[in-house]
Amino acid sequence: MPNVLILDIGLMAILVVVAFAIVRLRSLFAIVMLQGVYSLVSAAWFVSLDAVDVAFTEAAVGAGVSTVLMLSAMLLADRQSNPVSPQRRIGPLIVVLIAGLAMFYAIGDMPYFGDANSPANSYVGIEYIARTAEDIHIPNVVTAVLASYRGFDTFGETVVIFAAGIGVLLLLGLNGNAGKWRARPNGVDVSTAQAPSAQILADSASAQPSLEELS
Repeated sequence: MPNVLILDIGLMAILVVVAFAIVRLRSLFAIVMLQGVYSLVSAAWFVSLDAVDVAFTEAAVGAGVSTVLMLSAMLLADRQSNPVSPQRRIGPLIVVLIAGLAMFYAIGDMPYFGDANSPANSYVGIEYIARTAEDIHIPNVVTAVLASYRGFDTFGETVVIFAAGIGVLLLLGLNGNAGKWRARPNGVDVSTAQAPSAQILADSASAQPSLEELS
């Protein structure tokens, strides 16, 4: 157990250092990369806490999908963020401090770890724990709940993430360059204002001589 505690403290220290680096940097590319590092370290910490399912989600969404979408969005933005005046930082700082104090205040109402009378260990939770081994035949109760008992809800979350990714890609494509035809064979610009329609392409293909005619 001391080794696990040292590992947890080390991972938390890395998260703090990466978070401060993200706040201080001005390069958007470096910030996106560090956000991916933050997600990967968080996933490793979740594995240490025996929350493997949450670690998979964090690694896939935080380090995978979010990083790709951020890099795609950088195509429409500057590579460097503009400096923010100290006066404009006061408002966000107050919001963060209030939210942090509220979370620390709520710690006193949380049940002790492993408390048999906690909501997680009472009511319907006991039913899931008792029936998982018989119904799902896997030892991880949380994974069984996410993948089977509330599988439709998990599927809905996947659809939402997929729809968000498609939406971002559509926004990146509709930036004024979508639908335009660009072609420069042998250095000659043969571009048109709009992409040719399928019928024009078909007519052009039919007008080309076939191999039999050439022979």
